[in-house]
Amino acid sequence: MIADRPSVLAHERFVADRENFAGLDLAARFERIEQTNLWGAASSVSGLGSEDLATAAIRDELPPLLQRLGARSLLDAPCGDAGWIGRVKLDLDYTGIDIVPSLIAANRRRVAGGELSGRFLVADITRDALPRADVILCRDCLVHLSFDNIARAVAGFRTSGAHFLLVTTFPEWDGNRDCEDGDWRALNMERAPFDWPAPRALINERCDEGGGGWRDKSLGLWRLDQL
Repeated sequence: MIADRPSVLAHERFVADRENFAGLDLAARFERIEQTNLWGAASSVSGLGSEDLATAAIRDELPPLLQRLGARSLLDAPCGDAGWIGRVKLDLDYTGIDIVPSLIAANRRRVAGGELSGRFLVADITRDALPRADVILCRDCLVHLSFDNIARAVAGFRTSGAHFLLVTTFPEWDGNRDCEDGDWRALNMERAPFDWPAPRALINERCDEGGGGWRDKSLGLWRLDQL
C-alpha cells in the first residue's frame, strides 16, 4: 500500500468553489469546470492528468494494447479537449464524446483544420445512447462522478455493444467513497461497491503528481460482459 496520499489539486479547487456548483446539473458542472479551468493545468482544461508528462506512458502503451485486442474502433468517453490522444497514432476508427459542447466544437474545428482526426459528438455518458465501438476508453472520468452516475455510465457502456472498457483505477487504493459530481477522489474498481474482477491488463501511468503518492494510477482493461 502507498502510505502517503497527498491532496489532489482537482479536489482542493472543487472544494474551494463548491458553493458555485449548487443547483447545477451534470452538464453545467463540467461546463463550469472547463470555463474556469478549475483543474488548474497549464496546457489542458482537461486537467493535470492530460498534460504531456502525465500521458507519456499511455501514449506508448495504448496503441499496442488496442492492436493485441484486434480493436477496429475506439470510443473515447469523455474525450475532453482531445489534447493527448490527438498525438497518438491510432490505426482504427476513433470517436470522442464529451458533455461540454464547447469542447466538442473546438475539437471539430481542429478536425476541419487538419490538426485532429476522428469524429466528435456531444453526449452524456450517464444518460445518452452511445456510439458502438469495440473498446471504450473512460480515463479520468469516473473519479469525478457520484456512485449513482458511475452505475449509470457503466450500464450505458454495457448496452452500447462494446466488448472492452479501459478505465482509470488505483489498484493499491483501499477505501472507495462517494463524492459530489465534479469533485475528485481515487477509485479502485476491484473494491466495493464495484467489486470488479482483476483487470485483464493494466497500464501504469507512472503518475508523479503529489511526489509519487499516486504512483499506482493506472488504466485497467475489463471485458464489459463480466461487469
